Amino acid sequence: MMDIQQMMAEIGQKAKSASAELAYASPDSKTDALNFAADAVWKNRADIISANDKDMVFGRDKGLSAAMLDRLMLDETRIKGIVNALREVAAQPDPVGAILQSWDRPTGLNIKRVRTPLGVIGVIYESRPNVTADAGALCLKAGNAVILRGGSESFHSSSAIHQCLVDGLTKAGLPADSIQLVPTRDRAAVGEMLTMTDTIDVIVPRGGKGLVGRVQSEARVPVFAHLEGICHIYVDVDADMEKTRKVIMNAKTRRTGICGSAECLLIDRRFFDANGAPFISDLIAAGVEVRGDETLQSIDGVMAATDDDWGREYLDMIIAARIVDGVGGAIAHLRQYSSSHTDCIMTENDDTANMFFQRVDSAILMRNASTQFADGGEFGMGGEIGIATGKMHARGPVGAEQLTSFKYLVEGDGTIRA
Repeated sequence: MMDIQQMMAEIGQKAKSASAELAYASPDSKTDALNFAADAVWKNRADIISANDKDMVFGRDKGLSAAMLDRLMLDETRIKGIVNALREVAAQPDPVGAILQSWDRPTGLNIKRVRTPLGVIGVIYESRPNVTADAGALCLKAGNAVILRGGSESFHSSSAIHQCLVDGLTKAGLPADSIQLVPTRDRAAVGEMLTMTDTIDVIVPRGGKGLVGRVQSEARVPVFAHLEGICHIYVDVDADMEKTRKVIMNAKTRRTGICGSAECLLIDRRFFDANGAPFISDLIAAGVEVRGDETLQSIDGVMAATDDDWGREYLDMIIAARIVDGVGGAIAHLRQYSSSHTDCIMTENDDTANMFFQRVDSAILMRNASTQFADGGEFGMGGEIGIATGKMHARGPVGAEQLTSFKYLVEGDGTIRA
């Protein structure tokens, strides 16, 4: 029988040793490792798809929803996306050693604040096997070693992708232990990671409310929390109808199983009185179940919403909708029900948009754009390790720069303090 505690301790020590080497690894070696890994992923795409087929069978037998199976599924197009993401991260400027600020003091000292790796990062995630590549690549780019604990559903896919990352590391002359994948579905491994304060510097959970809640309640290691994506779209009285219909349809239906999928519509009463809500009929025609308040139930096909529908992440072809009294009503709703992930306003009024941006305290705020853009790749980060909804250290899409800390370099010339 596998000794989980011993296994995780060994993985932690290997990661710590690797992180010490990565802290001074050359930018070129990290770039090469990621490009070699991208080559390996594409070369081995048939094997990765075969491994994914096993995971899809496991997921169906487990009773995963259609949206969750979509998150899990890999085909050649999605593997090409993984390859592109690896190359995009490889092409980014190396954040390690970047001078954030430099200044001179009257004492003669020169002080620089420079980026430095965090050390060892533990990433705990569910379903989506592409996170294996995204997290591994971003941690490596920032000079960190990483311990990946993928979901049981993606066990075979993640293992196949991980092997490609290790191939890239080895070919580039970097420690193979820089990116490790926990080789078991046993949930006890997660519990061990949460207490490995001697070897793990930060934990990043990426998954549902249950996973994130467990990590936050049990972790002794600092956590970058990725909470639910309860994304709202507020339709202001000054919204453009054509833009609004297009954005809402994309935000809900493009991919329902991702954290940037819209889960709730807030509609200004004056807009509704003047224009109705044809975008709701659009959604219903597209197969979306709309759960509305009493006013919106007047629209054919809208089901009655309950109190449980506000502040709920469906990750499915379901959306809640309600009438609010202007931007103030929308802001009041968001303060009560938003998960501080991503919220959007549809308006042509600059003053109203500015008020929304100033008073809504979410990690990502959008105007006249689909919430499906809440993604590190779409932000130009090449990928992301998650969307951090907390306020400490990292917030929003967590890319390579957000996976660094900083240190102060102080230079003098025999300088002493009076």
